[in-house]
Parts: sequence; structure tokens; C-alpha cells
Amino acid sequence: MTFFSCLRKITLFLCLCLSFEKEALAEAQKPVTSPLAANIPSSFADVVEPLLPAVVNISSTTLTRGKADHNQFFDVPYPKGSPLEDLFKDFLDRVQPEGPRNVTALGSGFIIDSKGYIVTNNHVVADADQITVILNDNTELKATLVGRDRRTDIAVLKVKTDKTLPFVEWGNSEKLRAGDWVIAIGNPFGLGGTVTAGIVSHVARNISENLRTSDFIEGYIQTDASINLGNSGGPMFDVGGRVVGVNTSFFSPTGNSVGIGFAIPSEITRKIVDQIIQYGKPRRGWLGVHIQPVTSDIAEGLGLKELKGALVGNVVRGGPAAKGKLQSGDVILKVGTVDIKDEKSLPRIVGNVPVGSQIKVTIWRKGKNFTFPIVVGEYEESEEVAVISSPDSGKDVPKGIEVHGMTLQPLTKDIRQRFDIAKDVEGVLIVDVIQKSSAAEKGLRPSDIIVEIGQSEVKTPQHVLDHLKKAEKAKRKSVLLLIDRDGESRYISLKLSGDAEKQQ
Repeated sequence: MTFFSCLRKITLFLCLCLSFEKEALAEAQKPVTSPLAANIPSSFADVVEPLLPAVVNISSTTLTRGKADHNQFFDVPYPKGSPLEDLFKDFLDRVQPEGPRNVTALGSGFIIDSKGYIVTNNHVVADADQITVILNDNTELKATLVGRDRRTDIAVLKVKTDKTLPFVEWGNSEKLRAGDWVIAIGNPFGLGGTVTAGIVSHVARNISENLRTSDFIEGYIQTDASINLGNSGGPMFDVGGRVVGVNTSFFSPTGNSVGIGFAIPSEITRKIVDQIIQYGKPRRGWLGVHIQPVTSDIAEGLGLKELKGALVGNVVRGGPAAKGKLQSGDVILKVGTVDIKDEKSLPRIVGNVPVGSQIKVTIWRKGKNFTFPIVVGEYEESEEVAVISSPDSGKDVPKGIEVHGMTLQPLTKDIRQRFDIAKDVEGVLIVDVIQKSSAAEKGLRPSDIIVEIGQSEVKTPQHVLDHLKKAEKAKRKSVLLLIDRDGESRYISLKLSGDAEKQQ
């Protein structure tokens, strides 16, 4: 083989390599694309037509006296105190007369079986003296309230009629993805039978407390399908005509739809509805603990390496957790096999556990993991903890030991009488807190009782000083206090900014 022949072959080989490299580079530089779905419908008419008879308008009437709360005039998407309240207040004050009168709220709902059960939002029928269901053919039926769930904003009604009622079937909201088509049918502004369509904008959306939200809903379905006043309680359908959500609220700076609406997922709604029909109310699991978030300061004080779990601030006497040996200061890490990411997830996870069943609860206590079997109780609305105001601190109190901006006194007989402290409460009383001190910044206040420091009991001001000095010597950035405030326990992480100074 001659030199020139070899050179030609080498040149041809290099050209081929360069060509392949260019093709590979061009392929790698292509933009990300998605195949166009071949089944995008040109019309939703065939889907909607059989569904319309199963969607109803709901009118709830309440007898009121004096000027009506304008939130009762229509199903509004904003709470009291919202800037939108002022926008409509003057107008509604003019059109609503004084004296006793009936105030009507309008909403939507949908029939779920031939027996006449109807699902809607609780806020549509809240405090109603009379509920009227208007069918698609304008037939008006009196409805009775079967039960409601304030936590998820779901209510179940029932009507009686000789007619054969059409009904819809549930879909699976967990299969929804952002970009899926959805259809909303409802009663916006009292117009009735209105169909809107859009896509799922986001799944499992956590929305702000300005809107109707719930600790028991992990995430709402967000959609750009038009949802307005009166749509609440109406169904959100997938393109197969199955209910995947209950339209409940929308966000708007104007009061009208701007394409940001929210629906309660069907997988949550269906469970609540089944329980209401069977028991007249939802049946949720309950541990019997008052919980707090695990902040970075608290995690450091407890020796937790990760910010996770729910801190037990107080254990309800005689409740499931108390019987299961849980204590104040425990951090609940798992319920069964489910990790507790934060304090907001615990009520929802426990709420889904069947009442009366036994579960294993994993906790963090004094640097170690422990697991306790607990028989889950039933959550009752009356078991919610109210916020109790602190007693007046303007009493004449004697001087005591001052540390980190707190003036501390032992719980003597005189102090107990002066501050009305029960005999079974042990600890050290905070009688004064200096403004802008580390104690004030963390929310400590006069009449709080320090029960523990670093999960160790304290009974005298000197105990508090000793614990603080020990923590500072160990170069801890903060120390965890368990305080008693008006009979309720609460954990507070106190920053350590220097040596604890004792003053008389």
C-alpha cells in the first residue's frame, strides 16, 4: 500500500468521525420537547352532557338580625379582615336593610348516589336554617344536613324525591399530573349549570392561610379552569367524567377569577364522605398530644441532627399518648412506617389511622430512639386546645435572681397564692422579663413557670443558673426550656449569648 493510499484512507476515516461527532452534538443540543397528544379533544360536549343533571345548585338561608355579614351574601373566597372585605362592605351595607331578614348563600354540589346524597362545601351550608337543592331541570328540593367536616370543609346533604336521580362516580386524584385537562361545573354568581375547562396547574399545592385551608389536606389541586363566587362545592371532573376534586376557593386580587382556583382532592373527600354517611361525622385518629414545630434551636437543644418530627409540648391526661407512655419533650419521628416531616403532617397522618387500631410510634427522647405501641383514640372537635391569655403581670413582686433578662423566684407559698399557682405545679416562676432581652425575644413573659431545662427538672432559681452555666461551658448555642403557661406546657429554645450573670 502506497503512502498516498494510506493517507486517503486516514483522511476518509477522520471525515466520518467528524460527521458522527457533529450529528451527536446536534442531537444533544436539541430542545426538550413533548409529543403532542393525539387524543386532545376538540370539544368537551360529549363528556359534559351526561354530567350536568348530577350537578346541583345549593341555596342556604339564614335568619339574621341587623346588618348582615357580607361573607353570608355570597360564597366569598376571602375571610374576615381581608382587604377584599372593605371593597364590598360599603355597597353591601347600602343594599342590605336593617332588622331581621333572610340572608341567602349560593353554592354548588353534586349527587353521588341514587339515594339522594349530595356533596358540597361546609362553608356553603354553615349555620343555615334552611337548605334548598335546585336540580338541573329547576326542580327545588328541601335538603337535610347529614353531617359536616369543618377541617376539610366538606358537608353531605340528602334529598328525598320520587325522581330517579342521576349521579357521578369518583375518580382518582392521585393520578392527576400538572397539565391534565379538568372540567369544573357549578353555580357561579347564581347563574347555574356553568361549565369551565382548564388544566391542572399544580398538584398538592399548599396555599396560604388567607384562603380556606386545612391541616388535614396535604395539598390542593390548583387549576386555571374558571372558578368564581358560587362555584364552591361543585365538582372538578377529569376528561373521563369522574370527580377528581371539589372546587373550594380561588385566589384573586379583584374578587373575580384570574385563573388560580383550588379543589379538594377526591381521595381525601371520598373518605370523609363515606364516614359522614356511616357515622354522621368524620372519624379521625387521635393521639392526645399538643405539638410544636422542631426549630433549629430546639433540634440543637435535643441533640437532633435533622429538622424533622413533631415536638410534644403537652400530653393530654388519660389520652392515648399518655397511656402509651409518651412524655412532654418527646419528638415524634414516625407513626407506623410513615415518617413525620414536621408538626403539620402529624394530625393528618394520625387522622387517617382507623380509630381503635394499635400503631407503633417512634420518638426521640434524651438522645435515643424509642418505639411505643399506642391504641389510637377518636378525635373530637371539643378536644381542640384554645389559646388562654396570660394572667396580668402588673402585681407587686419581690426582687429575685436575674439571668438572661428574666427575674426568677422560687415557688414559695406566698408566690403560689399571689399568682394563683396550683400545688402540683413545680418549677421556678418568671416574675419579670426585660424588653429586648434574649428571653423576651423568645416570647417568655411574666407568670411563666420554668419546669425543665434540657429535659431536667428545676425547682429553684439556682438550678436554672447551674443548668445555664453548664450549657454555656459546653459551648451550647441554646438551651431548651419547658414552661408552664396557664396550665399548658410549651417548649421554648433560649439563646445563650454569654455567661449567665447572677444579680440580687
